[in-house]
Amino acid sequence: MTFQLGKYIEPDFTQEVFVKAPEAKLAEAPRDMTAPENFHATSIFPEYFKVDGRWLLPADSRMDCVAVYEDGQIHVREFRNVKKGDMIFLGRTERCEEGIYVHDDSFRFPGEDDEEKNSFAFRQTRSRETAFSYDYGSLYELLEYERDHGYITWILGPACAFDAGARDAFSMLVAKGYVHALLAGNALATHDLEAGYLGTALGQNIKTQKPHFNGHYNHIDTINKVNLYGSIPAFIEGENITDGVMYSCVKHKVPFVLNGSIRDDGPLPEVYEHTYIGQDAIRKYIRKSTTVIGMATVLHTIAAGNMTPSYRVMKDGTVRPIYFYSIDTSEFAVNKLGDRGSLAAKGIVTNVQDFVCNLAKNLR
Repeated sequence: MTFQLGKYIEPDFTQEVFVKAPEAKLAEAPRDMTAPENFHATSIFPEYFKVDGRWLLPADSRMDCVAVYEDGQIHVREFRNVKKGDMIFLGRTERCEEGIYVHDDSFRFPGEDDEEKNSFAFRQTRSRETAFSYDYGSLYELLEYERDHGYITWILGPACAFDAGARDAFSMLVAKGYVHALLAGNALATHDLEAGYLGTALGQNIKTQKPHFNGHYNHIDTINKVNLYGSIPAFIEGENITDGVMYSCVKHKVPFVLNGSIRDDGPLPEVYEHTYIGQDAIRKYIRKSTTVIGMATVLHTIAAGNMTPSYRVMKDGTVRPIYFYSIDTSEFAVNKLGDRGSLAAKGIVTNVQDFVCNLAKNLR
């Protein structure tokens, strides 16, 4: 079966509610990093603003931001990027009352129209009792499509580096073109490089899971050695590292963003230590992404999820959905994205090592 993207259903702007809607109001930002009173905060959904009789859709969006009108276009910006005098849209309503329409039912996915929807049904949440075989099948088709037509961004936690098979499987995904960008923290890169350098992750052998004597030194020895070389690529070359996640990204020129936290050892040279500089680096790749997959990292996945809208406006002007998956052994982790506003995210409750190995076996 040929993969089909969800179809975007544009609002019918000939309807009376749109025709009679007032123009959206604008007001100047009173100072840097400050929006005017009654500012409109954006969501993950496509949002239209009525300007000079036309309904305009921002080409790029993010929830919990403000919409700025500049040079005939709408730019969605974080509060920290607001400048005094920016013209910002006002309004707290979402159904044209103030010239703003939030299009929260915008996509139709294959098979949806054929399904009967009941008000009562069992097992509608994503839990360990959910059968995920259909999700896997859909994901294989999605990734094969996105490899050639989209932009796939992965968010990895350190558990993705603890197993030799999982490292090899993810490396295959990189080599075969299923990874266009990688987002992670200091720990993922550290333990992956530790595995390539010393054969351990957090001091445990990645093949046998047996702890090494004084193995608790291994990850900080690795950080120390990488810092001696001055960069991850220089370390990989200098120490003849030939496997792993970071090795594969460097070899195949896949960009990666590593963000630090208050708990980090080291950190590695490429790790962003300033929160907002790191956030901007993440958003640079989220802005390109059409599919995002977070594995075994609640905080990094939520961070990326909060920057990811439900839609992407392509270069030809078409609007398509963004697919977002969260993979974790914890139901709490995969459901938390929905609690934080990323309602388009789909969770799969499973071991990340099993998940990535399944992908590697079933993708072309």
